Amino acid sequence: MKISSILIFSMLMLVSCGPSVQASRSYQQTEVKEQGDSAMYEPSKQGQPGYLKSTPPKLVVGIVVDQMRYDYLTRFAHRYGEGGFNRLVRDGFNATNHHYNYVPTYTAPGHAAIYTGTTPANNGIIGNNWYDKFIEKTIYNASDPDVDPVGTDMNDGRMSPRKLLSTTVTDQLELHSQGRSKVIGISIKDRGAILPAGHAADAAYWFQGNDQGKFITSSYYMSELPEWVQNFNTSSQVRNYLKTWNTLYPLETYTASGKDLNDFERPPRGKDTATFPYDLSALAEKNGQLNLLKATPFGNSIVADFAIAALEAEKLGQGDETDFLAVSFSSTDYIGHQYGVNSVELEDTYLRLDQDLERLFKALDQQVGQGNYTVFLTADHGAVNVPAYLQSKRIEAGYFDGGQFEEKLNQALSDTYNTENLIKNISNDQIFFNHQEMLDAGVNASDLQQFVAQTIINFEHIDKVFTRDALVSGSFTEGTGRLIQNGFHHKRSGDVVYVLEPGVISYPTTGSTHGSSQSYDTHVPLLFYGKGIKPGQSARRYEITDIAPTISSLLQIAFPNASIGNPIVEVLED
Repeated sequence: MKISSILIFSMLMLVSCGPSVQASRSYQQTEVKEQGDSAMYEPSKQGQPGYLKSTPPKLVVGIVVDQMRYDYLTRFAHRYGEGGFNRLVRDGFNATNHHYNYVPTYTAPGHAAIYTGTTPANNGIIGNNWYDKFIEKTIYNASDPDVDPVGTDMNDGRMSPRKLLSTTVTDQLELHSQGRSKVIGISIKDRGAILPAGHAADAAYWFQGNDQGKFITSSYYMSELPEWVQNFNTSSQVRNYLKTWNTLYPLETYTASGKDLNDFERPPRGKDTATFPYDLSALAEKNGQLNLLKATPFGNSIVADFAIAALEAEKLGQGDETDFLAVSFSSTDYIGHQYGVNSVELEDTYLRLDQDLERLFKALDQQVGQGNYTVFLTADHGAVNVPAYLQSKRIEAGYFDGGQFEEKLNQALSDTYNTENLIKNISNDQIFFNHQEMLDAGVNASDLQQFVAQTIINFEHIDKVFTRDALVSGSFTEGTGRLIQNGFHHKRSGDVVYVLEPGVISYPTTGSTHGSSQSYDTHVPLLFYGKGIKPGQSARRYEITDIAPTISSLLQIAFPNASIGNPIVEVLED
């Protein structure tokens, strides 16, 4: 009886308190609203849910500059205009301590990581090319024999994103909008267009040089090129860039670079020295005809021209749903590889790219409207200074002879195991074992991993070695081990991974390359600008896998399905 009385009394108290509780909740929501723009929800009316007060941009433009080190933002800043890089830095958010969190730092893995929000360990893009142990041959990251070329009859068009194992932020946008969003990828390189655009894209276009000089695609996306692409291809826009490349400003003003004539650059075929000017029309025949434009700043200009044409023809940012334009400028990579980090050619390329960016941003202002679009700009990797140049400055650096390395390793294996066929492939700093030969010779996999690791650590220029057993069963939380593990895919990667010393590359003695875990390869720009972006700057460490979750949060859509990054909350207004 006593218990029943207490229950009845409690129920009466809950009923009588109902309006007061409801009023309290409404009051709390109103207070949250009045705290400022950081609040996500408006107060709800009685019986109705709250709603998001921010609206996504009409268009997102993702820009990847191939082989752009962070210091190119600061080194050339005084020479940039107000409407390109400096517009993003001045009016956007600059993440000054932004890094790749895996190796290898190559083009395809970089583009995949930016848009999937995860590393090769999950998205499967472990290199530009890699050895496929199941079919026992080297494959290309975007090659697809099951599609047909469109716009060409060459195999350059047999490409698709099918080797990418996880979704991209662009995929998630298409899923969220039920396919009503338009997603288009554009680049000189096929992988620079295909991987950012994702699996569900409306289109991806890449450049075919030779005597063609046009943008192509594959049947993965469409059966024929749209009329506007055909018109672009038949115009004289591309061929008009086959002209003389001279410095944009007087040569003596290029003080942020080394001397124009030096021993660290590789001239195009048909030219004795890597010095200005470059008569591209005269050099074309010996350098792949219009392919030559890829290794000039005009390759970037062609991409900017095509992106602006796409913006107008496809009416991007004009519909009810958010559209996405993924643009990758790749000529910077070709030029870095050929002329190096410290070259006048590279500086001139970035000054011209700055002008191309300004043209693109002006087109966005006119077509979409300032305040209606969002831009992010980053890079797929950095680059090392030419080791020969570093050596001339008494800085430790050098060159790794891969052929000699393989010979020494095979000799050591032959001496110990009395067989010369235990290694199937060495690529991307990974060693793949011949497992059938191991089985026939009675060699244990773990024992062979340990033997190889203990042997090659004593070779010249080898800094660190990691075995498959350690990468699969262990957990590296910091340092090079973490980067190696993040880049190691259990099915696609090899049996032993080695790391070269800082400043050491496997490359000719002229030009630069990339791929390592060193800061010159991992430290790249990250700029956000436009709708939904809070201007500012931060030296906090951010990682490449944070970009996709940040854009997903801005668009209020699901993260890519294998994403491991975190939204950069300092960037977002809400």
